[in-house]
Amino acid sequence: MSSLLRLATAGSVDDGKSTLVGRLLYDTKSVLADQLDAVTRASVDKGLSTPDLSLLVDGLRSEREQGITIDVAYRYFATPKRSFVLADTPGHVQYTRNTVTGASTAQLAVLLVDARKGVIEQTRRHAAVLALLGVPNLVLAVNKIDLVDYDEATFTVIAEEFAEHAASLGYERGSVLAVPVSALVGDNVAEKSDRTPWYSGPTLLEHLETVPVAPDPHDSAFRFPVQYVIRPRTADHPDYRGYAGQIAAGTVRPGDEIVVLPQGLRSRVESIDTADGPLAEAGAGTSVTLLLTDDLDISRGDLIAAADRQPTVTDEITATLCWLSAKALKPGARVLVKHGTRTVQALVGELHARFDEQTLSSVDDPATLELNDIGRVTLRLAEEIGVDDYGVSPRTGAFLVIDPKDGDTLAAGLVGERFA
Repeated sequence: MSSLLRLATAGSVDDGKSTLVGRLLYDTKSVLADQLDAVTRASVDKGLSTPDLSLLVDGLRSEREQGITIDVAYRYFATPKRSFVLADTPGHVQYTRNTVTGASTAQLAVLLVDARKGVIEQTRRHAAVLALLGVPNLVLAVNKIDLVDYDEATFTVIAEEFAEHAASLGYERGSVLAVPVSALVGDNVAEKSDRTPWYSGPTLLEHLETVPVAPDPHDSAFRFPVQYVIRPRTADHPDYRGYAGQIAAGTVRPGDEIVVLPQGLRSRVESIDTADGPLAEAGAGTSVTLLLTDDLDISRGDLIAAADRQPTVTDEITATLCWLSAKALKPGARVLVKHGTRTVQALVGELHARFDEQTLSSVDDPATLELNDIGRVTLRLAEEIGVDDYGVSPRTGAFLVIDPKDGDTLAAGLVGERFA
């Protein structure tokens, strides 16, 4: 079982997401004494008799004043069984783009609903975004179960409705769990509640501690975006030429045959250097410097890949875009595409379809993509790049679309057709 779980939270406004995250931090003893004292004082000032745990996570002053979450915040906590990196994402519709950011690396997502309201439009939108991003596991936290008198029938209706929606998005029943919780009181968050005797499943924390998470498969094709070329040219290292970066996928060993893209140059790995000395093998997520047996013309932005399992080299990609800008996207727009460590100019071609997350259908040939829209688009690049389908290799199947005028991020892109 993996010792680290990356998870994201999502939910609509006032579903109690910040309180749930605060409860997790509090119950796992991940809150410093001075933080808790500050929250207790602030809660007293608000006229509350118990600490308002949402104040532990609503860090921005504007968030506290409005009682909402605006930005993505990363929280770190641990239990004896596992460590966690939690991306706390906003619930407002206009901040859906922040949910995309927070969930992009998640192995599990906790999606909250208010037991009094059930599955609503924003719930369906978040679930659709999570499915498009390929988040493999979902937890539906039916919060505020205390406000419906811990009613089993209410919980069952919500759980079954969401399970049906998740199944239509491609989730298997085994990858979706519904839990009745009260973040305010603590029911079924870290401790089993005797007020829900009809619920026989794990608490939320128990599930987070035990859910199987597949690590990066060792049989994934090797991918290494070159970040920097190291040429010391010193008396000790007159001919040293190393290529530094972080392994995006797969593993590499000395002697492996590689190809440098988009040029198509071939060589073999001579050695793998790190700050702590050479390695006999390095895997995804490891920052290394590769030395090759041949002296090749390689620069930042090139992709070193397994010679026998190469990505597609192309100057035209069809991709799913999560549009993140208030500026509408139209065919013919000139943009920058940042893929790995390479940034190239691009022209927006056809807008093939826009995904309707409510009906789970697509609208063909939209005139534009607006803020928070998800659409399938063709981009024509000024230079070739080496890409994988996002479903095969997320790190080399993802990219950013950038405004060349001001450098603002316009969209997150996923190579391939993520919806029909």
